[in-house]
Amino acid sequence: MNASDRTPADLLRSALAADPARPLVTFYDDATGERVELSVATFANWVAKTANLLQGELSAAPGDRLALLLPAHWQTAVWLLACSSVGVTVEVGGDPADADLVVAGPDTLEAGLACSGERIALSLAPLGRRFPAVPAGYADYAVEVPSQGDRFAPFVPVDPDAPALVVDGTERSGAQLVEQARADAEALGLTPGARLLSGLGYGDWTGLSAGLYAPLAAGGSVVLCRNLEQPAGEGLDKRVESERVTHRAL
Repeated sequence: MNASDRTPADLLRSALAADPARPLVTFYDDATGERVELSVATFANWVAKTANLLQGELSAAPGDRLALLLPAHWQTAVWLLACSSVGVTVEVGGDPADADLVVAGPDTLEAGLACSGERIALSLAPLGRRFPAVPAGYADYAVEVPSQGDRFAPFVPVDPDAPALVVDGTERSGAQLVEQARADAEALGLTPGARLLSGLGYGDWTGLSAGLYAPLAAGGSVVLCRNLEQPAGEGLDKRVESERVTHRAL
């Protein structure tokens, strides 16, 4: 990746320029049997559409704070990079009452209603399906995002030194986040082309780094597994082999 990258969005742009066709995020949910593989180009397209939704439809701007109430999921990873693209600060598991926007999943809809700003709901169903009925007080992500533009340009440049992520009670700027992700990638032994299988949640920095930021910073990819307890033992070994996993974080 480029040494000049100072935000997660910069890392994604560099990955897209280097090899848009390679896998970036492969997602498994062993409770539903879902498997989704996103190339760098496909992931970047989702990020662009979501960033356009944020900036255009939701009027989000740099400095706004978004409470992210989602589990480890490929769509959660999209939101993390979309917020970086716009300059919105993500508060993982943040208090919706103190946030300008909230993004919630099926299990956190009630909590998210405490946000007085814009509210987006994700069904997290396989194939990115819509809710059967839009949850009261929310817009359905699966309804809103498809019509958004495939290219994104921020209205104002994103400041790498502005707050980008709050997790574990620690606030990191975009530049600090990238620096930590690079350090984590080195500690994990990740190099370009590495493929890290992560069964960790997104509720803390360790899980976020292993499940997204460190592989991205290293020029690698992640096999992100939700409900990983399902394919124990031999099943996990088969996944490691079939996905050509080089590193694990469990």
